[in-house]
Amino acid sequence: MLDETARGVYTIAVTPFLPNGALDLDSIDGMVDFYLENGATGLTVLGMMGEAGKLSAEESLLVVQRVVARTGVPVVVGVSAPGFAAMQSLSAQVMDAGAAGVMVAPVGGLRSDQQILTYYHNVAEALGDVPFVLQDFPLATGVVIPSQVILQIIADCPTCVMLKHEDWPGLDKITAMREASDAGARRISILCGNGGLYLTEEMQRGADGAMTGFAYPEMMHHVVAAMQAGEGDRARDIFDAYLPMVRYEAQPQMGLAIRKYSLAKRGAIAHGTLRKPGAALQVHAAQEVDVLADRQAARLRDLGLE
Repeated sequence: MLDETARGVYTIAVTPFLPNGALDLDSIDGMVDFYLENGATGLTVLGMMGEAGKLSAEESLLVVQRVVARTGVPVVVGVSAPGFAAMQSLSAQVMDAGAAGVMVAPVGGLRSDQQILTYYHNVAEALGDVPFVLQDFPLATGVVIPSQVILQIIADCPTCVMLKHEDWPGLDKITAMREASDAGARRISILCGNGGLYLTEEMQRGADGAMTGFAYPEMMHHVVAAMQAGEGDRARDIFDAYLPMVRYEAQPQMGLAIRKYSLAKRGAIAHGTLRKPGAALQVHAAQEVDVLADRQAARLRDLGLE
């Protein structure tokens, strides 16, 4: 079961599709192997990057069952939903299938601190003893959760065991969380997203690792390991080698298409297909990704990582 000690790299997994938009279940096996071979200590499925909103309930469960059957690392499942009934139902099914925990983002429309606090009280009640990750991603949800509200949720809800930190800018939030736990508040795991853009700084501030879907998960593995070993300069050198690709992936509306293109090119999945609505990467963009990948490989050779 997921708990407060989780650390390392929980790679956010894509959902592979065939060119006709059907689930590509066979690619799930290769994708899981690829993530594990490149340093994942856990996996997160059915997140926003996993196109969860485009899947039926039956497809969602199929994906979870296939991933869990392929791996022995903890699997976190995104179960965010407009209502608690759907959230509760999917959570029960995925936990029965072997998931380690679930992830919940706030619904849109929450504006006051009390509304957010009440929402997560209701989440904890609906999920029962299922451990959950609080996904703090205001750029996508439109819900800004202040540090003090997160700390109150942690205090009130023992089953909240991880913060998926994706505020931007949000480094001060990590500092506030760690200062609070140093002063006696319950310490939970903090894994960070944002495509890895600020990973070295997030680790310096006290994060326990990464939870994001960058198409080169080995970058997160090497950076997190170096930072945890106290080798900050080494971590930054590694990060710098990947930075042009991290930057390119961060383009709004294009990030997932870029990631799926890269993952297909690397053999992790058979096709870079996005399920509709969602467009394929255009030719010029694909050529730009290819150039970045070649230059990245050269820098990694200089670091002894290729």
